[in-house]
Amino acid sequence: MSTHTQDLLADPRCSVTIASKEFKGAADGRVNLMGKVTLVPPEERDAMKEIYLAKHPGAFWVDFGDFNWFRMDEITDVRFVGGFARAGSVTPEEYKSAKPDPIAGFGGAIAQHMNEDHMDSTIAMIANAIPGLVVEAAEITSVDSLGMYVKCTRTPRASDQPQQFKIRLPFPRRVEQRKDVKDVIVEMTRAAKAAEVN
Repeated sequence: MSTHTQDLLADPRCSVTIASKEFKGAADGRVNLMGKVTLVPPEERDAMKEIYLAKHPGAFWVDFGDFNWFRMDEITDVRFVGGFARAGSVTPEEYKSAKPDPIAGFGGAIAQHMNEDHMDSTIAMIANAIPGLVVEAAEITSVDSLGMYVKCTRTPRASDQPQQFKIRLPFPRRVEQRKDVKDVIVEMTRAAKAAEVN
């Protein structure tokens, strides 16, 4: 058995970091759950295996005789790191009672569509939101009910090396449905185009 399995069996205190699949490094958001784990009983392991293989179809190691399943039954602390200089904590009770963002289920598809077909609109929205910021590329990394995270690329005048950084582009109001997101993005794009003319 691996040493971390032995460690958990001896002391169930641990932490797990959860990040989006777009996570690249310290500037990206993640959440750390701290708590205690228990070994999943044998009668529940087939259900765990099915869920895991649905997400990781090539995970052949789940059939190893010494492979174990653990569950974090007790969460003692939750820490959110949103990137540089953006961190905080919530109580386990607040975390358990939180609801998923209503846009989370389809935000990735919206980001992909915007990146593939409307990057010029994203660049215009950034220029309108942050006067003087000129970017060459703007890739939306996530969309939620309050706005978008955008990875920007620019080459400063005093350099020939491009820079990449992320910004938050807030919506003018909270959105709840896919159509609301489209309406707000169209509104922001029109405002940006109007500002270019003036």
